[in-house]
Amino acid sequence: MLHIIKNRLLKGIVTTPIDLKSLGKENLVDWRVETVGLELKKIIRKKFCRSLHIREVDTGSCGACESEIIATTNPFYDIQRFGINFVASPRHADALLVTGPVSKNMALALKKTYDAMPEPKFVITLGDCALNGGIFKDAYYVEKGVKNILPVACHVPGCPPEPFEIIQALLAFLKKS
Repeated sequence: MLHIIKNRLLKGIVTTPIDLKSLGKENLVDWRVETVGLELKKIIRKKFCRSLHIREVDTGSCGACESEIIATTNPFYDIQRFGINFVASPRHADALLVTGPVSKNMALALKKTYDAMPEPKFVITLGDCALNGGIFKDAYYVEKGVKNILPVACHVPGCPPEPFEIIQALLAFLKKS
């Protein structure tokens, strides 16, 4: 432990903050993520007085939406710095993020997860499959989307939506609510 502290003191700070003014056209996405993210952070602080806690539930998806959610937490997008945290328990969540068409065996689990959340709470569907079943809507084992089971407050369209689109959709929803 003392060795780690000694090295930290000797080396100092080895990271540098992002200077948005020096970003060129090749880094336009970096700039967009920063500006949208900082606006999102202000709204989250204003509405929740802390971070927005999200519980994500996969109700039978192909995994593409989950990959994009994971990408929003990577070092490039890092949505945690903007005040969005994913939690393991619905009892700690403000929002329920649902991906995939709701299979019949997941409908009850989804409803129980929603019921376990404290008030106020809202549901976000991510991807076309979650809202109305997508390409699986006519399958015999699908409940035809989350909107038939829970009240959906926000939908992020796409198959799958990109991380920046997820951030933009959350910002747009929180602005209007």
